[in-house]
Amino acid sequence: MTSAQAILDRFVRAVDAENLGAYGAHLLIDDDTAEHRWRSDDRENVYSISKGVSALAVGIAIDEGLVSLDEPIHSSLPGMRLGEGVEEVTLRHLLTMTSGIDFEWFALDPVPWPDLAQEMLRRPSRGRVFQYSTVSTYVAMRVLGAVVGDVRDWLLPRLFDPLGIHNPQWHRCPAGWIVGGSGLQLRTEEVARIGRLLRDRGAWDGRQLVSAEWIDAMHSDWVDTGAPEPSARYGLAAWGGPDGTWRLDGRYGQYAIIDPARNAVFTITAHEETRDARLGELAVEALRG
Repeated sequence: MTSAQAILDRFVRAVDAENLGAYGAHLLIDDDTAEHRWRSDDRENVYSISKGVSALAVGIAIDEGLVSLDEPIHSSLPGMRLGEGVEEVTLRHLLTMTSGIDFEWFALDPVPWPDLAQEMLRRPSRGRVFQYSTVSTYVAMRVLGAVVGDVRDWLLPRLFDPLGIHNPQWHRCPAGWIVGGSGLQLRTEEVARIGRLLRDRGAWDGRQLVSAEWIDAMHSDWVDTGAPEPSARYGLAAWGGPDGTWRLDGRYGQYAIIDPARNAVFTITAHEETRDARLGELAVEALRG
């Protein structure tokens, strides 16, 4: 039995013992893979893992010289009415959830306004205050969309096609823009490919899809969220921890956990409504033996 299979078996036993609602798990250590399914590998909403893919989109656009991480976003959205202090908000602030705009919206919420981005940006900013909200990533994708057009379509030849992720769908707002921070539909194994790209610092089969420096930036210069571990540190759409790992983390137990110590990626898809954080904990416990 391979090392990856032994670790994954340990995780599966723990998930079954605690009766958690996992769909699938995939483990990559070096080039060794193992996977397990509790149900068919259908495309599912990966929720806030979508935020990490949105961050990859921004990194690719920066590599191509199309956007700047620290340029005020109003230059790309010139028709927007801005609240006090919002003229200083940048893509970095949106991706790190530090715009300071007090507007908490998630993809399960209704959109009663004509323009969700305008509704956020018309409100004042309190400075660099952390507030986790899907609307922040949505506005970041509106900024990118103002430059590249439809972000999902723009990503097809740059990210999805090279990874072998064929024609993925992404939930959209009433105006037709991708939600960005949620709603990307992927299979477990497709999330694992994104995790491998993160582990390998943007390289895929000899091709650099996004710069290594951008991947490094996603999990450095952490923002202190004020929450306890494992939610105490947030980067560019990525969370720090637990125990030396970093991760993309979506509602109901969607995970791409990068473990530099073992050169590993632990991918989980699930629908666990009450104990979703336990899935991430069990994955790291299995890796640590």
